[in-house]
Amino acid sequence: MASPRPFSRYEFMIAWRYLRARRSEGGVSVMTWISLIGIALGVMALIATLAVRSGFRAEFIDTILGANAHSTVYMAPQRIENELTGDVYVVPGKIQDYDAMATVLAQIPGVTRTAPLVKGQVMATANDRSIGAEVFGVTLDSLKAMPRIVDPETSAGDLGEFDRGVAIGSGIARELNLGLGDMVRLVSPDGPNTPVGKSLRMKAYEVTYIFSAGRYEVDRSRIYMPMAEAQSYFNREGVADEIEVFVDDPERVHDWTGPLLSAAGQGAQVWNWRDASGSYLAALDMEDDVMFVILSVLVLIASMNITSGLIMLVKNKGRDIGILRTMGLTEGAILRVFFLCGAFTGVIGTIAGVILGVALALNVDNIMAGLNALTNGGAWQPEVRGIYRLPADLRAWDIFRAVALSLSLSFIVTIFPARRAARMNPVEALRYE
Repeated sequence: MASPRPFSRYEFMIAWRYLRARRSEGGVSVMTWISLIGIALGVMALIATLAVRSGFRAEFIDTILGANAHSTVYMAPQRIENELTGDVYVVPGKIQDYDAMATVLAQIPGVTRTAPLVKGQVMATANDRSIGAEVFGVTLDSLKAMPRIVDPETSAGDLGEFDRGVAIGSGIARELNLGLGDMVRLVSPDGPNTPVGKSLRMKAYEVTYIFSAGRYEVDRSRIYMPMAEAQSYFNREGVADEIEVFVDDPERVHDWTGPLLSAAGQGAQVWNWRDASGSYLAALDMEDDVMFVILSVLVLIASMNITSGLIMLVKNKGRDIGILRTMGLTEGAILRVFFLCGAFTGVIGTIAGVILGVALALNVDNIMAGLNALTNGGAWQPEVRGIYRLPADLRAWDIFRAVALSLSLSFIVTIFPARRAARMNPVEALRYE
């Protein structure tokens, strides 16, 4: 007569019966319930943490790419020597024929858009208040192509009026108490030359647009000015400071560094968004790995309780094991029965953890809003975190990792007590019964 195949129906029935048995009948112990709850909470924490970390990274990168160029091309600084005094001055490089260079760079495969840019530092003043700001001189078409700047849900004003004023970040508007139609005075040290040196340049502009890029330092420090006006204001007539370059795959922006340098010619340099934020992104990746390891240890500790619960179950079911062995069950069948007891605990705990983790991740915005309300904004500070909200990004891969880890640990720790039950001598098990 052929032996039943492994994991037959009767093995599942016996294992499920032992799990459903009352404590007085030698069934599930308190340790098993503790392990089930511990696994559920561990998986929940792991899924929620991975989702929040993924969401934070995605929001962080989106705020960078939504308001900044993927790469910028600029010319190396130049050293100028005064023949009379022998003094050496280093002046920033300028791009003379910037329209032609922008056209050449735009022809590189994978480059989606290029735009010349003028930059300068100013002091913005209004209503007896002052704040340091950075002016970006851009064209209207270039400004419209920035999704985080022109988002109608977070901005105010009409971009059609941009050519007769400036666009300022919401942080500047808040600090200087400015609204649409108000005047902001910009003060720059790079003014006209005089016999005693350069003088300050001061000029007032109307606020025609207020944006919120979702990034604290951008909203609090950036002002957009029409390109022609910025050239006049910063003494950049006929030149540009940089060429902004946008590519079709920002994550692989380094692949375009070589082609951009070759196309821009001698003296050109390239700086991309990964160069600017690479160390922070690397720290985020390392923190993700560390958090995964720490939470994996918590799941392992919860899974170890399965071992304790199964050892107690094997001890209570010694008589049943002896009877089953005398009825013809093999050691392998007994091992599989008690393995299934532990596996059921791991599977049920994992399923509960996935449900709780997904629910927590989907409601993290509401939870953070409640915590901010209770702490008067202390739970999430944009000036420290850089972004205004803590989003969650549920990814199938993160859920799969959490489930695979939980089930693997649950199955592994179950093997030892299951083997102990399988090797129990039926004669010894029934001797005192």
